[in-house]
Amino acid sequence: MTSTGIHDNSFFRPGQLTFAVPKGRILDEALPVMARAGVEPDAEFHDPKSRALAFGTSRADMRIIRVRAFDVATFVAHGAAQVGIVGSDVIEEFDYADLYAPVDLGIGLCRLSVARLADDENEAAGASHLRVATKYPSLTRRHFEAAGVQAECVKLNGAMELAPSLGLARQIVDLVSTGKTLKDNGLVETSVILEISARLIVNRTALKTDARVAALVDAFRRDAERRSEGHAA
Repeated sequence: MTSTGIHDNSFFRPGQLTFAVPKGRILDEALPVMARAGVEPDAEFHDPKSRALAFGTSRADMRIIRVRAFDVATFVAHGAAQVGIVGSDVIEEFDYADLYAPVDLGIGLCRLSVARLADDENEAAGASHLRVATKYPSLTRRHFEAAGVQAECVKLNGAMELAPSLGLARQIVDLVSTGKTLKDNGLVETSVILEISARLIVNRTALKTDARVAALVDAFRRDAERRSEGHAA
């Protein structure tokens, strides 16, 4: 393995499928779903001391790469990975033409919402221009444009909740699950832009040309349908 945490080139064997998974909130829920579809990472994947980014799997013809959620979409859209799992927020933000999301996995549930300081109740009334902190500039601009408001987006990758209290932006657009983090930072949720769940994504060309990709889609779809039927019962 190199100092960058990637195995040497012998690890990347010709003909292997590459499955991209996201670091962070979705991964713990995704791993059991992947296992039921026949994809399990090797032991090193679970080693907290490992700096590797690529791993073997239970399938000799497949490797896993673990990258940031936004990068999952980029790797799959450009064909560097054929399959991946990522939140629908990422899919909607980038809107890649070569990205196809055939299966809603029903995990990683949350929402993308607008929030402001609790004591700024009338701040946005009648405003035609707002400064908004977010890591979703495309979704944010589209949302505010639909309301006739020009959103000046300040790109942040974390600590979003600090932006209003420090005067960086009066509103934020961020992922919300329970709302506790917003409340703890003196913020209130004012509107929901997007309800989010994790999706199986595939490269369109790979789906058309590699039967293994189509088989994976079928396996994940069957599992999602079984879980959906189980919840309905």
